[in-house]
Amino acid sequence: MLSDWTNDRIGSALRGGNPTVLRRLEAGFAVIGDVQFLPGYSVLLVDEPRVQRLSELPRAKRLAFLSGMDRLGEAVERACRRADPAFRRVNLEILGNTDGFLHAHVWPRYEWEPGDLVGMPVWSYPRDRWSEGRFALGPRHDALRAAIGEELDRLPEEDRPVLLGPGAPGAAGAGAV
Repeated sequence: MLSDWTNDRIGSALRGGNPTVLRRLEAGFAVIGDVQFLPGYSVLLVDEPRVQRLSELPRAKRLAFLSGMDRLGEAVERACRRADPAFRRVNLEILGNTDGFLHAHVWPRYEWEPGDLVGMPVWSYPRDRWSEGRFALGPRHDALRAAIGEELDRLPEEDRPVLLGPGAPGAAGAGAV
């Protein structure tokens, strides 16, 4: 039932019962958004339901979450660029003002968006975009959903940023005599 998993998005993902999950990433779940008024909208959910803020994660997991957000963003960008020649860019954001768990939004943006909204935050769109059935995730999004998942599979987790220690090449003060 829809309301069961939407009331516990992370717990249902951990149990394998969240139908929006695209892929399991190192520090969370890449999911396709419930609404698709901007086709390809996706979210990265942290894999610890009690974590509300990025700063609550240990540093290594925090970096893994941010790397996962980058990876999901690139996957959405690649898939949406292929699917729609009017693709413009991806907006990434961590807000946390409505849902009490850490998550990151990945919003594809398009040239066909209304002129008064294309340069504005997505939250400037009319509220009906989040509730009207015509914008709901459905079977018509299966191809884009599959394409995002395939792009996630192509992007290796090894592309995460390298942590530099003191004296390592590229670290602050490295090579100073």
